[in-house]
This record gives sequence, structure tokens and C-alpha cells, in this order.
Amino acid sequence: MKTTKTFAGIPDAYASFETSKITLIPVTYDGTSTWGKGADKGPEAFLHAAENMELYDIETDSEVYKQGIYLAETITEDASPEAMVKAVHEAVKTNIKRNKFVTLFGGEHSISIGAMRAFNECFDNLTVLQIDAHADLRKEYEGSKYNHACAMYEANQNTNLVQVGIRSMDAIERTVMNEDNVFFAHDMVNDDYWMDTAIEAMGETVYITFDLDGLDSSIMPSTGTPEPGGLFWYETLEFLKRVFDEKNVVGFDIVELCPNPNDKSSDFLAAKLYYKMLSYKFFEQNVEDDNENLYNAQNENKINRLKYNEDDED
Repeated sequence: MKTTKTFAGIPDAYASFETSKITLIPVTYDGTSTWGKGADKGPEAFLHAAENMELYDIETDSEVYKQGIYLAETITEDASPEAMVKAVHEAVKTNIKRNKFVTLFGGEHSISIGAMRAFNECFDNLTVLQIDAHADLRKEYEGSKYNHACAMYEANQNTNLVQVGIRSMDAIERTVMNEDNVFFAHDMVNDDYWMDTAIEAMGETVYITFDLDGLDSSIMPSTGTPEPGGLFWYETLEFLKRVFDEKNVVGFDIVELCPNPNDKSSDFLAAKLYYKMLSYKFFEQNVEDDNENLYNAQNENKINRLKYNEDDED
């Protein structure tokens, strides 16, 4: 599935793999969702909405697409959850090695497992910031450890996991979570300083996995498992802007858009959220600078040592 030649219809000059700083990988997987189906249609709806989005960001006074956004071939592997995770892992790691800022759009949340694994293999001391309604900390669910209900279990074991917006979970998940790093929605609503505390819990190098059901269902109804009591638009942007400003965000994914043909608002919100996150990452960079030098300069004294030797083959 590749519904459009370039992301948001940007000119070809800003969309080639060789010149783009950013890679966008769509993943059309919805093999383990347990209620609302349709996350496999999320990437197509997201890309269509992006084609109707203004590309000038008022807040940052920037046009981040000029950094270059390469729309990669969609990952359609659905033979099994394990096969999908392997395909995502390989694609993400390949793009990290090519010095790209790697982003993904799903698809259900299990697509993030392969992405987080690749980033954890490539960056020391990785923090994973999860924005989500659900803890997703089951070790196994319905016979698979790659079920969407298990999306964060591996990251919880192997990275510094910070969970924001949680308001739905099974009792067993409490036995494995690090509650010092969990920001429950019912606590956040009465805590004026939750953003400060969450940012303090993070290390310097951060990967963001953003499940759209982390947002309140009044502004994001088109998800497979909507939950009341979530984040709203401007508080979400305030938090994300601070994370991008204060930490070295090395990549991110957005998942769990289940498009409704009768309501395009969620599709457009997802597109806008993706573009805002890129704008926060890159708005201080000079688009005329050399691509590689941009990356190195922006991350100087921030980026952790890559664990792999770039000349090595996996």
C-alpha cells in the first residue's frame, strides 16, 4: 500500500531517500487487536489527511518538510505477529544505520515492538516514552508475546520506560510496572507538575511511542479501544514540545488510528500531530546545511554512542 508518492504531497526535491533527513514507515498491521478493528487502514487515512494539511507551522514559524521526508514502502507483513515484528525491526534498524530520523505510523501498537527493539540496540541508555491509555505490559496475551496488549513488556524489561496517561490495565500488569515512572490519568488531572516529574524520569535519549487512545476520546474517537479521561490537544503539545526541547528524541511512532469513513477529524488530528512532532524536532535547524552535519550538530553532546559498528552486518 502506497497511496501517495510523497508524504503530504511535498515536492520530489524534498522526498527522496538520499536527501531526506526523515524516514516515514507506514505499517498496515492489525492482526492482534481485540475489539475495534481497522488499524490496518490507519496509515492510508493518515496519509490522505496529510495531503490536505498546511505545511507551514505557525507555532514554530517553520516548514519542516524542507528537512526532507522520505515515504518508505509500507510494511504489509501479516503472516504472524512475530514476522511483522521482525520486518519492522529490520526496516527501522536499516534506516537508523543510514542516519535517518526514523518515524512510523501504524497499525496496531504491536508494530512498536520491533521499532523499540531496534532503537534500543542502536542507542545506549534509551528511554521509551509511552503516551497511552493502556499499560500494555502483559508478558503474553492470547497465545502471543507480540499481541498489542504486550506492546510495552519488552521495553519495560530492557529500557527506561516512562508511561503517561495510563487509565486502563489488568491487575497483573501492576506487578511488573515501575510505578515511579507511571503517570496515571486520574493523578495527572490534579497534578500541576506532572510534566516536570515525567521529564525528570527520562534519560537524555528518548524514543516516543504515541498510542492515539492516550488522547481523550472526545478529540480522538477513531481508535480501537477508546477510553475517556485522556489528554487534550494543547496539553499534549506543551508536553511534547518540552520533551523535544529538553531531551534528544531519536525517533517516534504513532499507532492505533482506526479511521471512521463518516468522521475525518481523527485522521487529520493524527496527521497534524505527526507534523507537529517533526516541527518540534527540527525547527531550529537550517535547511540549507549539509544533511549529515545537521544531524550531528543538532545532537552534539546529546546522542549516545551507537552500539553497533556501521560496517557490521546483522
